[in-house]
Amino acid sequence: MSTKGIKRADFAAIAHWITPDARVLDLGCGDGALLQYLKKQRAAIGYGVEIDDEGILECVKNGVNVIQGDLEGGLSGFADGSFDFVILSLTLQAVRSSEHVVREMLRIGREGIVTFPNFGYWRNRLQVMRGRMPMSSNLPYHWYDTPNIHLCTIRDFEEFCASNGVRILERVVMRHGRTISFLPNLLGSLAVFRFQRD
Repeated sequence: MSTKGIKRADFAAIAHWITPDARVLDLGCGDGALLQYLKKQRAAIGYGVEIDDEGILECVKNGVNVIQGDLEGGLSGFADGSFDFVILSLTLQAVRSSEHVVREMLRIGREGIVTFPNFGYWRNRLQVMRGRMPMSSNLPYHWYDTPNIHLCTIRDFEEFCASNGVRILERVVMRHGRTISFLPNLLGSLAVFRFQRD
C-alpha cells in the first residue's frame, strides 16, 4: 500500500523492533518508504514485494530493491528462513487468505510484523452505528472502492494468532502517532504486532 513518501506513525514502532543490519522483507511495500526508513534508522538490508506498477516504479526511483509479485501466490520463491523480519504494513486487511500469508511470513522469516487499522476504534464503531461504513485517515476509502476485504479489531487479530499457532511477542496500539495503553481496542486506531511461530 503506497505511503506516498510520508513517514507514517507506525514506522518508528516497527524500526524499534528491527535489529541492526537485519534482513527485512516488506510485503506490499508500496513506494518503498518503510524500507528506506529502516535502512536509514537500522541499517537494514531490505527487499520489497509489490504488485502495483506505480509502486514498483517509485521503489526503483527510490533505490529500493523490489520484486513485482502477488503476495497470495508469489512467496513460494523465497526459501525458508531467508529473512530476519517479514513485514506486512497496512496490507493484512487487503489480502484474501490471511492465514496463508501469515504462515508464509513465518516460513520465510524468523519474526513477522503486521500493522492494520483497528476496526474496533470508537470512531469506526460510531460510524457503523450511524449506518455508514467507516472512513478515516487509516480507512481512507469508500465502501465501493476499498481494497480492504478483511477488516478486524485488535481482539480479532489476537484470537486469530492464538488459533493459528502464532505467538505475539509485542504489541503497540496508536492513535494520531501516540501510544494507547488504556482500552486499546476502543481508543486505538492503528495496531502494530510483532510475532513468531508458537
